[in-house]
Amino acid sequence: MNKQFVFSVMKENLTFLKGHLFTLLPMLSHKSIILIAFLSLLYLSSCSSIEVFKENTEIPLSRPYQSFVIVNKELNIKGFEENFIDEMVRIELQNQLEAAGMVYDAKRPDVVIRYNSNEDPRKKETVNYANPYPLWGYRVYDPWFFNPYSMQNMNRVSVSNYELLQVIVDFIDPVQDKYLMTLTAVTEVTNPKSKQKKVIKSLNSATQVFLNSNPINPK
Repeated sequence: MNKQFVFSVMKENLTFLKGHLFTLLPMLSHKSIILIAFLSLLYLSSCSSIEVFKENTEIPLSRPYQSFVIVNKELNIKGFEENFIDEMVRIELQNQLEAAGMVYDAKRPDVVIRYNSNEDPRKKETVNYANPYPLWGYRVYDPWFFNPYSMQNMNRVSVSNYELLQVIVDFIDPVQDKYLMTLTAVTEVTNPKSKQKKVIKSLNSATQVFLNSNPINPK
């Protein structure tokens, strides 16, 4: 089955349930409620947010910046630990700006761009609270069936590893030698396989903020 179709159906179902949750709950079985909760958690976890922070606005963008140079490319400065990701970011950054109408000019650029990253491994603790009355409302509570003081029913703490990823892009006016802005896109990477996509999405978010502030005049 097509994964995109399944995700689309899940999204539509969750949207419907959100508006009719309180109406449907009394009619749902215990297993159905658990399934809905699981699907909701799965949907939310797949949509981790990216936040962009703007700093170092020493001077405003008083004119359109038509041309640019990427310092990392010209001086061979790495902004990411992994060579493949670093090269991917370098290419993607240039492609995004050129697609918006800007021109790469290493000799007389209107704006100098420099990127780097902060890849911070972290740990997250999740407490799974045990329900002392797991069958309440579905059958008569049986103290012999469930002992809340049993080690089996104690709260469990699980630890998961993730990476706090920051994609940082500096935009500098070379004439005045001052920052136009520094944009930092922040997100979490919980799966190493998804890191490349998260990096590109974070870069896109940061670059778009600059482009929105820098309307290009078509030549």
